[in-house]
Amino acid sequence: MKYAQMKNRTSIFAKIAGLFPLLSHFLGFCSLFVAAGYGQSERAERLRPVSSPPPIETSWSDLTAGIENEQQWLQHKAILKQRFLDLIRDQHKPSKPALDLKIHEEVNVDGVYIRKRISYAVESDERADAYLAIPLERKEPGLAVVALHGTYPKGKEQAAGLEPDKTRAHLDHLARRGFVVIAPDHFVAGERIPPEGAYDTTRFHQRHPEWTAVGKFTYEHSIAVDVLLTLPQVDPHRIGVMGHSLGGQGALFLAAYDERVRAAACNCAASFFRYNDQVTEWSRDRWYVYFKHIRPGLLEGRLPPIDFHEIMALISPRALLDISAVNDGVEATQRQRVVMNLEVMKAFQLENAADRFAFFVHGKQHSVPDESRELIASWLRSQLNSADSKNR
Repeated sequence: MKYAQMKNRTSIFAKIAGLFPLLSHFLGFCSLFVAAGYGQSERAERLRPVSSPPPIETSWSDLTAGIENEQQWLQHKAILKQRFLDLIRDQHKPSKPALDLKIHEEVNVDGVYIRKRISYAVESDERADAYLAIPLERKEPGLAVVALHGTYPKGKEQAAGLEPDKTRAHLDHLARRGFVVIAPDHFVAGERIPPEGAYDTTRFHQRHPEWTAVGKFTYEHSIAVDVLLTLPQVDPHRIGVMGHSLGGQGALFLAAYDERVRAAACNCAASFFRYNDQVTEWSRDRWYVYFKHIRPGLLEGRLPPIDFHEIMALISPRALLDISAVNDGVEATQRQRVVMNLEVMKAFQLENAADRFAFFVHGKQHSVPDESRELIASWLRSQLNSADSKNR
């Protein structure tokens, strides 16, 4: 019995040993195959041609097409500025009244800054409400910011940090970093909500049928700059603006409109006109209507004669930071924003102000993440403190 078992085992070992030559050939074949693969990869790398980077041409290139120097750009820029004023129908704004600034409440916030609830006139029979923060350590004129809230019913309450969402407490964040800050209510939010509800512009358009909601809030935000200029703690050459969402749009429009604003930072502002299959949202037939007069053209497929890359370029050579999320809304549209910003940079370069423009893109949707807040604060501080701020 033992002999039979040993014989069987010997037979098995013999068979296995007989497989070794075949296995050896197989492994050799595999090694040749792998080596050939690596060789092909290396040859492909060696054969890949060296070339100059190809130019990036897009429809956004119309911003500076045919423009070769700063003088030509400034001439074109003047045309764009008039198109922008026509878009917001600035000619239909009312006469600016005396400010008649009133202080309704003062609160010491953690021994860091004084928060004042104020109001001031924006039309002959209409007042705006805002919070104003003045750091207690401020002894000399310095940095100041207009902080604009997003589409939130309580408006400035959120910006002041008096609501649960502290990520959008712009006034509080900036005041703790040493900025004087004014955070006004949007004209259909906070203490100014119309009977139809927050952000309903029906009554505004009944009162001002030829004006636009964008013209209205831009005009009012410019008056917020007037308020800052009444304060001895504010350096008139170091005023900035920032905002999120609707406030981000407001920051862009204000900086393009009012050259007293030396630096702007917009976070998750709405998309532009072109490459936007939701473009009619800029001229709705309900609720909040930005530009009522462009609706007939949009319905026929015609866009306004100016787009956002041209409005952003109006800010040059003053400073602009654009923050967006590639997954905020329609992703294909948001990706176009990156290409658009590359073209906006060309306008800043034409005015020798490349260091005054920047953009940051993340993937955290419609939000104000920590890194964006820190970036906004540092950007505004560095740009408003720059040696040439007063010359911009």
